[in-house]
Parts: sequence; structure tokens; C-alpha cells
Amino acid sequence: MLFKLLFAPVLGPIEGVSWVANKLLEQADVATNDLESLQKQLLALQLAFDMGEVAEADFEIQEEEILLAIQAIEDEEDEDE
Repeated sequence: MLFKLLFAPVLGPIEGVSWVANKLLEQADVATNDLESLQKQLLALQLAFDMGEVAEADFEIQEEEILLAIQAIEDEEDEDE
């Protein structure tokens, strides 16, 4: 405790930068997981359609929503680079 108080002016900025970096990595993981999740949803939807569990009209609507979401994530990634 005393150590932290004495070295707070030195370690504070370092810990702050480390915290920000960790938060950025978490956000990158979330975006990647979202993309993977959407791709899995699209695959599951395709399988359900192929097995006759989903009507063609419903399939097309849901497929378009998922593809638009995937495209939005990919566009955000392209803008960040």
C-alpha cells in the first residue's frame, strides 16, 4: 500500500496506458467474436433452409440482415486500418 502511494506519480501513467491498451484489445476481441458469431448464424440459417426448416422468404430476409451486419463490421475494420 505504501509502495503504491510512493510510486503513484511514476506508475500511475504506466498503469493507465496499460489499462487503455487492455480495453482496446477487449474491444477488438468483441468485434472479432461478433464477426465469427454472425458467420455461424449465417451457416446455421443456410443449414436450416437446406433442411426445409425455414421458408425461402424468411431465409432471404434473415440472410440479408446477417450479410449487412457482416459487411458493416468489415467496413469498420477497413476504416480503422
